Amino acid sequence: MKTLVLLSSLLISTLISQAQEKPEGITITVTVPNVSNSEGAVHFGLYNESTFMKAAPIQGTHTTIKDGVATITFKNVPEGIFAISCYHDKNGNNRMDFEDNGRPIESYGISNNTMSYGPPTWEAAKFVVGTEDLDLSIRM
Repeated sequence: MKTLVLLSSLLISTLISQAQEKPEGITITVTVPNVSNSEGAVHFGLYNESTFMKAAPIQGTHTTIKDGVATITFKNVPEGIFAISCYHDKNGNNRMDFEDNGRPIESYGISNNTMSYGPPTWEAAKFVVGTEDLDLSIRM
């Protein structure tokens, strides 16, 4: 009986150890190297095609700015196709501000650094997440 309890305990601890070692997905580290000043924060959102520019991000976070640089990390991102957008919330109201004509007042950027007139598009911002961690740079 002692042997059975010992073997069961060993099996359970091995399974728990293996489960803890295997990550659920990859890590995406995003750096914005050119924030205009250190006021406020930079907000980031990770999107899939159905949520991009339409709904809340799959993962969202924000960070302070140090010496014109903002860096965050998205963890446990599964394989697939995603896009990231960010904006500099200078006044700390937790939203992107616009002029009456719809032009953004605050700086923003998207993955792949493709900027055009009008709102960002999924096609311009999308990138593939595979099995390796990613380091991305987004310019505002």
